[in-house]
Amino acid sequence: MEALENIVSRATADFSAAGDPASLENAKARYLGKSGELSGFRATLGSLSPEERRVAGAAFNAAKERIEAALEARRTALAGAKLSARLSEEALDVTLPGRGRGRGGVHPVLRTWQRIEEIWHSLGFEVADGPEIETDWYNFTALNNPENHPARSMQDTFYVDLKDKDGLPLVLRTHTSPMQVRYARMHKPPIKAIAPGRTYRVDSDATHSPMFHQVEGLWIDENISFADLKGVYTDFLRRFFENADLEVRFRPSFFPFTEPSAEIDMKFKHRWLEISGAGQVHPAVVRNFGLDPERHIGFAFGSGLERLTMLRHGIDDLRLFFDGDLRFLEQFA
Repeated sequence: MEALENIVSRATADFSAAGDPASLENAKARYLGKSGELSGFRATLGSLSPEERRVAGAAFNAAKERIEAALEARRTALAGAKLSARLSEEALDVTLPGRGRGRGGVHPVLRTWQRIEEIWHSLGFEVADGPEIETDWYNFTALNNPENHPARSMQDTFYVDLKDKDGLPLVLRTHTSPMQVRYARMHKPPIKAIAPGRTYRVDSDATHSPMFHQVEGLWIDENISFADLKGVYTDFLRRFFENADLEVRFRPSFFPFTEPSAEIDMKFKHRWLEISGAGQVHPAVVRNFGLDPERHIGFAFGSGLERLTMLRHGIDDLRLFFDGDLRFLEQFA
């Protein structure tokens, strides 16, 4: 059995000397491979007597187990050394402050949106929300803009390849005014609501965008006058711009869904700027609300959120809101 002990001794020594997995596998082949030393010893067992073969076979199995154990031990040692070296290379100093993530901020237009909702809510107005893909009836006809009405040409629109239940085209809403009709048809007077949201028109320049934001407002009751409109809207502008002395004026204008109609201007840096359109809700629109215009009266108004934001923060190009330039947006974070 001395020969087996020599094989075990040399195999253990060679395994211990192997400095990497490749060298270890080569050493394994010398002792445990098909042509290895241990396999050669096993071939000699056939020439022994049965009793000698039984004793030599047991010694062979024991030697093989010792060699395999030494091999596995060296594999484990090499893997551990490799892991330790990697951990040492990638060591982290946990005493250093973490990098963390940069904090984002609310987009300036959304800040305006939130501020508008807060102010109008304090004046007793609810917030209405609805679809951005509208039917022709809600977007135009219900607002006293029948087919071929010249006012429609002022709002070139984005139509989609779908039809409503009456076979009429669907359109990306050109204003949030359709929500006035939807809200009024679902609520009983008195009705006080604003409808902020995204709208779409074919416009693109420094002060216009194909997608922009509007807020529309509606107040319907039995005894509402233009004086109420002037009072609440002036109050809104003064709160929004934080200027109790802000001058506001109403100029006669035309909108198909209001009669009489007015443009609302405010005094800004010694000049008048148009800030909103408004007026008394047209009787035809009141009927489309499902109400009696002889009994119910009210007013509506609409403003652009980007325009309000530009004036509040002194921004001269609306396109900056949509460019995604962090140098611009970080000013409002």
